[in-house]
Amino acid sequence: MFMGEYNYTIDDKGRITIPAKFREELGTNFIVTRGLDKCLFIYPKLEWDNVISKYKELPNTKDARAFMRFFLSGASLTDYDKQGRINISSPLKSYANLNKDCVIIGVNERIEIWDKESWENFINDNEENLSDIAEKLFTVEYNA
Repeated sequence: MFMGEYNYTIDDKGRITIPAKFREELGTNFIVTRGLDKCLFIYPKLEWDNVISKYKELPNTKDARAFMRFFLSGASLTDYDKQGRINISSPLKSYANLNKDCVIIGVNERIEIWDKESWENFINDNEENLSDIAEKLFTVEYNA
């Protein structure tokens, strides 16, 4: 399980260091793709295979096709350089607005890379609602 928040910078060549705590669990080959909310998702290969198998079950609707195009067109199999960095392609850098300061977070089965300002905006925009969101997601109704 990935968890935690780390601050890194992306260099002019599009390289960013993945936290050492994440590298072991991520493995040597993994998938980087567009995520939701203007961030990037990184999946270990095995988890990616699970995600794709779920997508194969989706109906061939306009919405499913649009999402698959969005999600898969940016995906690439990636590995590390000798310094533990990965290279983010220009289209992915542009999509997530990654220019310099970034935040890398663990989100259970995946890693997300955010532009620092976008991450701070996300936290600020959602902070007041998190109690309500948690209550909706985790409340168990008991039948007496």
